[in-house]
Amino acid sequence: MTREERKVILASSLGTVFEWYDFYLYGSLATIIGAQFFNVLGSDGQPLYDEATRNIFALLAFAAGFIVRPFGALVFGRIGDLVGRKYTFLVTILLMGVSTFIVGILPGAAAIGIAAPIILIVLRLLQGLALGGEYGGAATYVAEHAPNGRRGFYTSWIQTTATLGLFLSLMVILTVRTIIGEDAFREWGWRIPFLVSVLLLGISVWIRMQLQESPAFKKMKEEGTGSKAPLSESFGQWKNAKIALIALLGLTAGQGVVWYTGQFYALFFLQSILKVDGYTANLLIAWSLLFGTGFFVFFGILSDRIGRKPIILGGCLIAAVSYFTLFQQITTLANPALERAIETVKVEVVADPAECGSLFNPVGTRKYTANCDVARDFLSKSSVRYVTVPAPAGSQTEIRVNGQAIPYVAGPSTAETNKSVTAALHGAGYPKAGDASIVKMAHPFDIFRAQTAGIIGVLFVLVLFVTMVYGPIAAALVELFPTRIRYSSMSLPYHIGNGWFGGLLPATAFAMVAATGDIYYGLWYPIVIAVMTFVIGLLFVPETKDRDIETYEHA
Repeated sequence: MTREERKVILASSLGTVFEWYDFYLYGSLATIIGAQFFNVLGSDGQPLYDEATRNIFALLAFAAGFIVRPFGALVFGRIGDLVGRKYTFLVTILLMGVSTFIVGILPGAAAIGIAAPIILIVLRLLQGLALGGEYGGAATYVAEHAPNGRRGFYTSWIQTTATLGLFLSLMVILTVRTIIGEDAFREWGWRIPFLVSVLLLGISVWIRMQLQESPAFKKMKEEGTGSKAPLSESFGQWKNAKIALIALLGLTAGQGVVWYTGQFYALFFLQSILKVDGYTANLLIAWSLLFGTGFFVFFGILSDRIGRKPIILGGCLIAAVSYFTLFQQITTLANPALERAIETVKVEVVADPAECGSLFNPVGTRKYTANCDVARDFLSKSSVRYVTVPAPAGSQTEIRVNGQAIPYVAGPSTAETNKSVTAALHGAGYPKAGDASIVKMAHPFDIFRAQTAGIIGVLFVLVLFVTMVYGPIAAALVELFPTRIRYSSMSLPYHIGNGWFGGLLPATAFAMVAATGDIYYGLWYPIVIAVMTFVIGLLFVPETKDRDIETYEHA
């Protein structure tokens, strides 16, 4: 590798690390941000929304950043194919960095009212658009500098950036929290990680300014073979559009759900379902990422030798086959009392079927009023495994805990009823909040006890699956398309696969848990998508590792 090639990889990777850092800050601090920006007061001086609703709005604003990513791929992909790779991802990093810095200085709802959440959502949309353009530019730029036979290795460094960005954001948050304390962090310290991003932005821009345009793009410009309308050519002509569709369904959809299951849903599962405190859960994920990140490069190198397709599709298949076993093992280690209760305590919701509707609530905005629905929603959020038993029409809804019947009436008495149900659950064996058997780390290096080491080991296996599907994906996507439409064509399937199939996974999977009363049922979402990708990829995705991307054209 020449000095110039190392510089290309460093500049592209470092900038993308900082972009992911900016993007993940919001997700990690969504609850605090909800209190700061969505606590809007009405004309009577009282909050318009309760805490649960504020948190929902905050998470929806986070989801908005994922939803607009494909549109960023279209906007910046077109510019990248017309103007050039270098200048396009200079614009994306500036847009991302400035938007993040403004979040750090933006007054909250207490100071500027309804303008605060409106501006925040606009900034989230700009971040999503920027990230939609960033990845395709960085991956294309590095791949077009890489020699044939080594693109998997070169682009695998780009693949480490999402994990490193998440890791960096978690470390900065934990450090600031530890130094200033939790109360100060919630009040004003949460802004520090956002403000720090301006330093990272300056470094990234300075490094990227030193770069030259990619050789493949310069050659295309000199020969006059560039596309006049890259979006129309990419997605308006079936010979190209079908490759983009195959790339989405046969590569990136499965890669996206495996990626988000191994990092984000694992974190969500620890915190929201197993009731592990946020400090411990974040540290457990951070350690697994630290141990696993090097495998992105390992599988990138391996893909140069045996191909992209067997590694990516193999990762999808192995993940799908093993998810239930691995998440059950996490439960065994992290909250053994909950596991025992799930196996030994019989909980039933006995109700008139007419009162039991769907609990599918992927964005968390539905409000339940029927007794059966409120009861089941309460049990699912308490991580209680239950079954619904039909009762005669007009019957009173009951929750039965090992046969002990507790009438359930939604309304003013719901809180008292929930207390009675909770007491019965605790008496039957369900653990209380803060139970001594739930994993808890005393400090960041408390990783040598059997319980914490075991959990990190299982999480490391999940991260290993992530590295299998994600390490070679940039090279695979770059090699599927010709130079003149590469930026546009590869960006859209990547961001639909990751931004929509993957980014909406945690909310959708938990909605499935709530709807069924089974804490593992949400895993069917990534399993089905991963198996679909395996089958479609096996049948339709070509192996591309030996293509010369400067001369490749579709048939």
